Amino acid sequence: MARWAAVVPTWTPTATADHATALVDGSHHTIQGGSSTQRGELREVYLGGQASASSVSIMVLGRTTTVGGTLTALRLAALDPSTAALAAPPVSYQTATTDPTRSVTLGMLLNLSFNAFGGIVRWYAGPDEVISYLGNVTPLAELSLNAFTGGSPGLLGSNIVFETL
Repeated sequence: MARWAAVVPTWTPTATADHATALVDGSHHTIQGGSSTQRGELREVYLGGQASASSVSIMVLGRTTTVGGTLTALRLAALDPSTAALAAPPVSYQTATTDPTRSVTLGMLLNLSFNAFGGIVRWYAGPDEVISYLGNVTPLAELSLNAFTGGSPGLLGSNIVFETL
């Protein structure tokens, strides 16, 4: 078991309808399993507002029905320096040739709404509140953080801590 941090220092989400709409490159922060059998569990999701004016950001975390393909991977950092490199590491990404689409049936898991004008929101998994992903193909392989329609999403930074099992 290894814990990893996936950090996007600054990005601007784009409000996207809940179902059947592909997320726009750069407007989401997504985690995908590294192999068809890899299981991972979210431990923490943190959002820090960087907007220059009041900006209600309706941020949601949910599963996708279309997983991203040909991903541009972001860096992952092992939280423990003695963590061994994985043969097939999970992928944190914001851009892909095939963009992810929010699942109609498995949809939203967390509402993380906050004011991106200096606000913060942090979700930490309690013992019975673990959110997991499985594999790298639909329907349970990805977890995406993005803005839902409504409000006026503002500039923010995000951090997702997860554990591979």
